[in-house]
Amino acid sequence: MASVGPSSVHTADVTDVAAVNALPAAVIAEHGQVDGLINVAGVIHRFVPVADLERSEIERVVQINFWGTVNMCLAFLPELRQRPQAALVNVASLAGLLPFAGQTIYSATKGAVKQFSEGLYQELADTDVTVTTVFPGNISTDLSRNSGVTMIDPGSRKVPTTTPEHTARRIVGGMEKGKFRVVIGQDANLLDRLVRLAPRRTTDLISRQMKSVL
Repeated sequence: MASVGPSSVHTADVTDVAAVNALPAAVIAEHGQVDGLINVAGVIHRFVPVADLERSEIERVVQINFWGTVNMCLAFLPELRQRPQAALVNVASLAGLLPFAGQTIYSATKGAVKQFSEGLYQELADTDVTVTTVFPGNISTDLSRNSGVTMIDPGSRKVPTTTPEHTARRIVGGMEKGKFRVVIGQDANLLDRLVRLAPRRTTDLISRQMKSVL
């Protein structure tokens, strides 16, 4: 990003409405305008059934993944709508296409992000703000460590991953082209096709695969 202009860092807790609402003014004071927003903050929870999660774990994931996205959109949309051309990107997940047992709450939040983002797409269709929803598969990042969760052992199964660099290029490319959806990774693209063709069979397949970790 430095090649296209100066950069700056502004830190805020996406669940803190007051802190998030202060971000647009801080960014504008530094750069003069806001033309785009990419909402990527997200965490997972322990790989256990919902009944075994603490209420605090559930609320944390919902607050960050869903309300964090909503908070950021509400804060920046007034600024984005004033621009002659602007872009809004919300990162959902492979789990936003189909839930995964053991990550049911996480899946629910990403499904909510999908619905929220695609609803915004409709509401902003007659404006100069494009809305893109991203569905990344398994990306080689530190999501589990950053979430404070121990990642499950895949055993002998080879889990395909996509690099963060490729993911970033796909997200930015989709944003620049104003794409409705961006599905990233072999796993996400395969699941996207399967769940359209055979939703119950695909759900049962995922259920069998996840039984080994529950």
